[in-house]
Amino acid sequence: MKKSLCLGFCSLLSVTSYAADTADLAKQLSNPIAAMVSMPFQFNYDENIGANEDIERYTLNIQPVIPMSLNEDWNIISRTVLPVTVQTYGDGARDDDWGTGDTVQSIFLSPKEPGPGGLIWGFGPAMLLPTASEKTLGADQWGLGPTGVVLKQVDSWTFGLLANHIWAVDHKDNAEGISSSFIQPFMSYTYPSSLTLSLNSETTYDWNSEDATIPINFTATKIVNFNGQLISLGGGIRYWAEDTTGSAKDWGGRLIASFIFPK
Repeated sequence: MKKSLCLGFCSLLSVTSYAADTADLAKQLSNPIAAMVSMPFQFNYDENIGANEDIERYTLNIQPVIPMSLNEDWNIISRTVLPVTVQTYGDGARDDDWGTGDTVQSIFLSPKEPGPGGLIWGFGPAMLLPTASEKTLGADQWGLGPTGVVLKQVDSWTFGLLANHIWAVDHKDNAEGISSSFIQPFMSYTYPSSLTLSLNSETTYDWNSEDATIPINFTATKIVNFNGQLISLGGGIRYWAEDTTGSAKDWGGRLIASFIFPK
């Protein structure tokens, strides 16, 4: 009897510890500059693209996050976004486009400990790399600019803002150099089970055309253990609150699979 009670109590402690660990990992995933290696795969579906609203787009964003310790006080965090896109045309006059898009590479310098008031922050350069395999999938330009993130985590909540601005540093003479700002306010709530509900906006403003696109995303994710590999799985919906002639419109969808490699 005593042995059974001990085994039961130990099992309860193990389950409680696992739940606490996964909830902590889920909170780290809500922090764009957490000191944890992760490999998110983000699949997006958008429609009603273009002047005739007859284009559909399927985009898989490959987004590895790799932190590196600089010294006792500072981390360097590498965040990469490489899109792989399939674009279909409803008019039947064009073949589908598919391939890689341009890569955005960001490097953040961030203190290992939160600052005054518990603020977590990081800043550094953002680079646009012309890795698009098709002209329709990229700008065919090199770009560079600043990027920064600031956030705060209180209990189960995470609030923050990530932003960058990229200017063209090399482009063809007959092409207008890009000048684009990206602003992403975000908030999330993580339950003890690691279920995380997130809301964000991914605003892009083109300073040349003076146009903005504002998709608003709501997602739900949860960490699962698949043969020893921790993966945060989930999905959600997107609403285009502000669009342009060439952008997606109305509603879209998102699926997420983030492979986690804690220390």
